[in-house]
Amino acid sequence: MIEDPVLLLGPGPSSVSPRVLQAMTRPPLGYLDPAFLAELREESDGLRAAFGTASPCTFALSGTGMSGMECALANLLEPGERLLVCVNGFFGERMAEVASRHAIEVHRVEADWGRAIDVAQLATRAREVRPQVVAFVHAETSTGCLQPLEPLAREARAAGALVVADCVTSIGGVVLDVDRAGIDVAYAGSQKCLGAPSGLAPVAASPRALDRIRRRATPPSTWYHDLVLLERYFGASPPSYHHTPSYALHSALREALRALREEGIEESARRHRRNHLALVAGVEALGLQMLVAPELRAPMLNAVVVPDGIDEAKLRSRLREKDRIEIGAGLGKLRGRIIRIGLMGHSSRAESVTCVLAAIAAALTDQGRAASADRAVEAAREALRAAA
Repeated sequence: MIEDPVLLLGPGPSSVSPRVLQAMTRPPLGYLDPAFLAELREESDGLRAAFGTASPCTFALSGTGMSGMECALANLLEPGERLLVCVNGFFGERMAEVASRHAIEVHRVEADWGRAIDVAQLATRAREVRPQVVAFVHAETSTGCLQPLEPLAREARAAGALVVADCVTSIGGVVLDVDRAGIDVAYAGSQKCLGAPSGLAPVAASPRALDRIRRRATPPSTWYHDLVLLERYFGASPPSYHHTPSYALHSALREALRALREEGIEESARRHRRNHLALVAGVEALGLQMLVAPELRAPMLNAVVVPDGIDEAKLRSRLREKDRIEIGAGLGKLRGRIIRIGLMGHSSRAESVTCVLAAIAAALTDQGRAASADRAVEAAREALRAAA
């Protein structure tokens, strides 16, 4: 017997719509089939719109968002060159770790988890370090902090550095314009606000980035994610064989991008924002607090502080076992202190908000904390009406 699907409201993956699931059942095509190549070109057009870029070097790597991170760092930096990483959460820390494995000299500018990087501090560190690359996370998945793109990129470029932005969680859920912001390499993941399954990592590289890669003294330390080699397959005519991509995953992503185009990126951003505000209203009606200040909250990833006396692991288990809802735990130094509720892509719906609020209210009540599901749901509905 097939169980009812789990409602995925964690930090990713998100739930996938029926039309995207259906796209995965198409019979596969060969990696050089003209029909498949045409589909990849359509996919790249959709990714350019989602990133806000005109770069011809825009396509989806085989691999998750972490492959996009490794691709960006390993291509732009040679061993011994300097990277300045903005660290205000788990995935900023991960950037530093990945870079160090490629013998890159890593420097850091830090902020408390859940807070934005101070632009003036970044500018000072960039003048001191003179890095070849500055990298930061746009929407930090571990905290739900949305770091503004343009101020950091402006200071990085003023110091002569190229700029890498992790857009894994933000793409599709907010309006991006990486060209205007001055981002040289942006990377993302297919499984969050884009609404496709995991397994592909969209990436967009500027002409400035490609020029630097082509002028390297040594080849990138990754063959599989060498952007010049990948561009010869995804962007050249005729293409040159690189690897065999998953037809099913690319079909799913292409269909998800079609759905995003039909909805409109601006409307998708408004939907994510509406549902975020509704969730926050309900969370506060339950007497709970958000981790991040209102002006810095990422609408697709909501970090809720776990009150004293509540076992967050039991709360999450209760939601998974009794309500078939998945939410996320805290990572790193926030483990046990927060829960993470994702409202991403197909999962960002009003019914997702009301379902998870009612389930959390029941889980809190089970642990002896008074919580009214009716009050939380009504607060959420009122917020939705106000945002309509």
